[in-house]
Amino acid sequence: MPVNRPRPEPSSHPISRRTVLRGSLIAAAAAGLPAVSPPVRAVAAGGGRSVAVFGGGVSGLTAAHELSERGYQVTVYEPVALGGKARSMSVPGTGAGGRLDLPGEHGFRFFPGCYQHIPETMSRIPFPGNARGVADNLVRVQAATVAFRDLPPVVTPVEVGGLAEITPETLRTTLAAAVGLIPRLPPQELALFTQKMLRWFTSSTERRFGEWEYRSWAQVMEADGKSDAYREYLVNALTRITVAAKPYRSSARTIGTIGEALVLAGTGLVPQYGGGVDRILNRPTNEAWIDPWVAHLRGLGVRFELGAKAIGLELDNGRITSARVSGGADGRVDADWYICAMPVERAVPLLSDDILDADPRLAGMRDLEVDWMVGIQYYLTRPTDLPEGHIAALGTPWALTALRQAAMWVGDFASRYGDGSVVECLSVDVSDWDTPGIVFGKSAKDCTKDEVAQEVWAQLSAWLNNSTGWLREDDIHSWFLDPGVHWTGGAATNDTPLLVNTIGSWDNRPEAATAIPNLFFAGDHVRTHIDLATMEGANESGRAAANALLDAAGDPGSRAPIYPLYAPPVFEPLKALDADRYRAGLPHLLDA
Repeated sequence: MPVNRPRPEPSSHPISRRTVLRGSLIAAAAAGLPAVSPPVRAVAAGGGRSVAVFGGGVSGLTAAHELSERGYQVTVYEPVALGGKARSMSVPGTGAGGRLDLPGEHGFRFFPGCYQHIPETMSRIPFPGNARGVADNLVRVQAATVAFRDLPPVVTPVEVGGLAEITPETLRTTLAAAVGLIPRLPPQELALFTQKMLRWFTSSTERRFGEWEYRSWAQVMEADGKSDAYREYLVNALTRITVAAKPYRSSARTIGTIGEALVLAGTGLVPQYGGGVDRILNRPTNEAWIDPWVAHLRGLGVRFELGAKAIGLELDNGRITSARVSGGADGRVDADWYICAMPVERAVPLLSDDILDADPRLAGMRDLEVDWMVGIQYYLTRPTDLPEGHIAALGTPWALTALRQAAMWVGDFASRYGDGSVVECLSVDVSDWDTPGIVFGKSAKDCTKDEVAQEVWAQLSAWLNNSTGWLREDDIHSWFLDPGVHWTGGAATNDTPLLVNTIGSWDNRPEAATAIPNLFFAGDHVRTHIDLATMEGANESGRAAANALLDAAGDPGSRAPIYPLYAPPVFEPLKALDADRYRAGLPHLLDA
């Protein structure tokens, strides 16, 4: 079932006429576009089963997958590239001697064990030699490297061994062990952190949505007045490396939700969270997943219109009658059903006055916020000797995380990619583009492209090279920054920002179904269980959009499964008690 939390009454979060009028400006701008040709059907439709999906990222491909399996005629319209922010891409002109171009990407892929929807979809995508299709291309990661400035990095297991059951005490012990490696953390603050996490685990749904949603992570963790180690590492760093989240602006409920799922996956005691807490793909994303997925969808009859962007929706008599597109499918698209699977910043311009009049709840989408989380890859002529697995450089100004890729990919990297001299690809995600760096004293947004590359390498070296010498600047063959970031007139812009779940933003996020019976939304801004801008959230939202369409069509066929996050039964009595206390206006027992 889709996530369907009750929205606040209109009186508590009113939608002002001024807010609606902002949409009319967008609609007016769209109305000024050149005239387009007469409608064409998305596909040769019959029996009301043609579907137009706008956006070919994970959410759009998921919706197309589910609906095409159920006999719907689906056309996907994508303006840039299939796979969206999840795709990998070639670095043009870098292949030689019959080799492929070097692989680049928006950012490295991470598939924690709490992801349930993505692996299930992958298992239905055929891949040569794999019994479970693309899902068998996931590789389990056993350890992670945690680095602090001026201290030797620590290599630590990502999973907890020896636990017989999940209880409040074993959870407290596990959390204490996991964060106990943080240097200079006072014992009383370690105890406070574990208490706050236990408070989350035992908070009722009512308190989570009524209290945690409207407070920042820094507030609930009582960051003010604490030690530098507590604020910098436990509150700030652990939040910033989680999809560009900022501790003083992010909803505490969102951070608590993903934190709980990761902790439970790390215990190894949750059957639904199989495969370990950390997995990566065993080759570049497009080779391992996206290209086989697109080929499979084509085999199911899905059509793809590349270079086509939705720029307007036509509403008549309460239904969408057509969509205006620019680019590859120049003109208007006429289908029976419409799924908007575009990123929120690209979906918002479609919300014209008549759309908002038909469903005023959608106006909240315009108040959702995005931020930058972008990757850079370094191609090296010698192995780094970094351990396999993810790298968290905690406390770096730009909130860097990294992954040594070639060592965990199939085949010989130098023989397959580049000019034969590159043996290693170190992929780095930059999650903070607003804080000054250590070399140029500027934020990433204020740096040139070359300065970004120099600054990222300098920060990684300062955090990782203490007593190791893992990174050597002389080994850099070249580097590649996500082309979504580009410079115009000296200013950096980003075509691929990421949704950030700010305080109270759940109220502004749409469900997959709308009050317009043939219009649906998918994307990581749609309400999902994982509640974070992730591939998993995008996949779940695509399933929810497909199910909502099936419901609206009165289709008797099966629905795409939606998997809730696991909730340990041992905490249910405490949650029930807390629900009574919350309704009575009383604090949580751990705060009493």
